[in-house]
Amino acid sequence: MSSNKSMRPILLTGHERPLTQVKYNREGDLIFSVAKDQHVCVWYSSNGERLGTYDGHKGTVWSVDVSLETEFVVTASADFSGILWNAENGKILYTWNFNSPAKRCELSPDNKFLFFLTDQAMGQVGTVKIFQLNTSDLSKQSDEPVLEILNKGDASIKPTVAAWSYGGKYIITGHADGSITKYDATTGEELNRVKAFKETVTDIQTSSDKTYFVASSKDQTSRLYDIDTFELLKEYLSDAPVNSACITPVKDFVLLGGGQDAKNVTTTAGGEGRFDCKIFHKIFEDQIGRIKGHFGPINCLSTHPDGHSFVSGGEDGFMRLHHLPKSYLDFQYEVEKTAEALQHQNNENPDALKVDA
Repeated sequence: MSSNKSMRPILLTGHERPLTQVKYNREGDLIFSVAKDQHVCVWYSSNGERLGTYDGHKGTVWSVDVSLETEFVVTASADFSGILWNAENGKILYTWNFNSPAKRCELSPDNKFLFFLTDQAMGQVGTVKIFQLNTSDLSKQSDEPVLEILNKGDASIKPTVAAWSYGGKYIITGHADGSITKYDATTGEELNRVKAFKETVTDIQTSSDKTYFVASSKDQTSRLYDIDTFELLKEYLSDAPVNSACITPVKDFVLLGGGQDAKNVTTTAGGEGRFDCKIFHKIFEDQIGRIKGHFGPINCLSTHPDGHSFVSGGEDGFMRLHHLPKSYLDFQYEVEKTAEALQHQNNENPDALKVDA
């Protein structure tokens, strides 16, 4: 399957600086986006129309998440804060203040807990801070986390990204040295650590049931891991640094986005930055398509819950919303793979595949 030239993505223009994270709500009718321009935007996923902007941060907004019923939104920012917003009217419900930039935030699967990953900077240790949400009165939250998971290494292995597992049982963190760690979300105990990549882990996104996850790295690879066993399941090889990866629901595909940094583009073959979204088969690990369009590296990816669309956010400040064509949804890679194998076998031994009349 190659990229379909008849597919016309919708260009979402509302941010003035590079995108940092994009995310669909559970129903998939809305997309939330954050960027280095301090804004939090919400869009209709059907046509890309901007519904509104939440203003309140004073620095880069690194991360965003939205509650199960789209009642509230949470963001993490370089301004040393995390904010809880009313999703409907954009009103700030509560603000957490930290001693270093907040790089990632995510709600637990049941929305009863929330973590912020604070940066290892300003003399502070990189820390996952877990808060219990007061859902009965969202404007009254505690400043004291119920658990803090502190990085036990130096700055070279500082945590860069994090995600919840199924049932809020574990927290998975990716690190600057390419390692991935699993912690008990109740006790903070380190349960597993693997050296997954040669360079920084740039993203971690779980499957829809949160039993396995895909991680991406600057070393031009992305890997699929089982959460319980921490076993490496699959590996996907790119030709450029991978900034984000996600697992598509319904279809057995993995999407990878990235590209060469601007300062390195002139040193690559042909001066190309390879700013495209690559589609890999989740099981067979083969690249089966790519979708071009961005004018800079892709920084973030998110897929619609029904798998019929995805959105990418780029260093160029643009978002591209792709409603996938019928050819993508009907594509049966297993059938194509089998047919290819049979054809190869037939070419090698023409008598092997003769069928009696």
